Amino acid sequence: MDNTQGNAVELHGDEEIIEVIDLNDTEPGPDDLADDLEDVDFEDPGNAEDDNDGWETEDEMEAEEEQDHSELTFSKHAGSVFCVSLDPATNSLAVTGGEDDKAYVWRVSDGEVLLECTGHKDSVTCATFSHDSALVASGDMSGVIKVWRVETKEEIWSFEVGDLEWLEWHPCAPVLLAGTNDGSVWMWKIPSGDCRTFQSPACQATNGKVLPDGKRAVVGYEDGTVRVWDLKHGNAIHVVKGQDGHQGALTCLACNKDGSLVLTGSVDGCAKLINTVTGKVVGTFSVEGGKAKGQRDEEESNSVESVGFCNILPLIAVAYLDGTLAIYDLSTQVLRHRCQHEAGIVHLQWEPSSSVVFTCSLDGALRLWDARSGNMVSEYQGHSAEILDFAVNREATLAVTASGDNRAKVFCLQQPDR
Repeated sequence: MDNTQGNAVELHGDEEIIEVIDLNDTEPGPDDLADDLEDVDFEDPGNAEDDNDGWETEDEMEAEEEQDHSELTFSKHAGSVFCVSLDPATNSLAVTGGEDDKAYVWRVSDGEVLLECTGHKDSVTCATFSHDSALVASGDMSGVIKVWRVETKEEIWSFEVGDLEWLEWHPCAPVLLAGTNDGSVWMWKIPSGDCRTFQSPACQATNGKVLPDGKRAVVGYEDGTVRVWDLKHGNAIHVVKGQDGHQGALTCLACNKDGSLVLTGSVDGCAKLINTVTGKVVGTFSVEGGKAKGQRDEEESNSVESVGFCNILPLIAVAYLDGTLAIYDLSTQVLRHRCQHEAGIVHLQWEPSSSVVFTCSLDGALRLWDARSGNMVSEYQGHSAEILDFAVNREATLAVTASGDNRAKVFCLQQPDR
């Protein structure tokens, strides 16, 4: 308990330092001052006796200005924004999917819409670009999947499955995979629509990922099972279940750079490390933690919400619903750092070429953590509701967030010496 408090004090210290730097670096320009003046109502002098009523102090005004660190806000969606992806070829386009049954492809530099993906019957919860950025796929909760050619803005393929859980492009071919509520995994060639399905275990296929070799996919299921599928032959190479497997539904999974290891997370509060060659569980990770805002029942285990591998060091990150970001040493499987958030973590992502890990959480903030020290590097505010997804460009200079406040935002990331 004492250690945790000590860490909290250190983190607050770091936050103060960051805040001071931010204030020194950002002086209000003429546009900011003009915006401030627009907010003041000159026509109604109000009651002279209540001089301070309705007026903000300088500190309050500064705090408000500091609250939105984003460079651009995309506000075309008429409901929560559930998902966001950047185009892999140039990282200059984003696709977002929302509660308004639409996906939009737009430029991150100026927010201009290049393509509006319509015709969905339910919330668009999956939207992602193909490996070469030529195509974009959008999928809604009811199972309608559409593929669009970005350059010509035309819909080139459409299909309807059962309730959709996930949608993923093959890493090097125009092949699309999807998992559904009834446990089916589908694979299509686009645009011909040639199709293969992988035998259903009759429970939700909650997560899926094609491994970097392009020949295998790892799929997690609601009963805690993990299957490694051979995409060419359609058979399960490995099935991880029972005592070694998870005791609850899979919530997330990630693979390392060469696909030899997969990390899975579950509502059972554990993350498991699986060797994809042998199909063996080679590590189990869990933490016991406190309770954060947004967490559900006391009796529910501390669900793992997101997992990921560091590309440059033997480290993994596991994010929990109670707001704990745990950094583990991959070789010793020892807990290196515990980075506490005040609200549940939704998603984590490692910076591609450093030991910095990004998190977004139910409090609407995007944070950067140095996995070597366990300290917070920076925090970005701007959303008035939880961040549900985010994407980071290759250079880690830009992040695009999707939020329950009906907005997507573009944040320019500061690059301290790291």
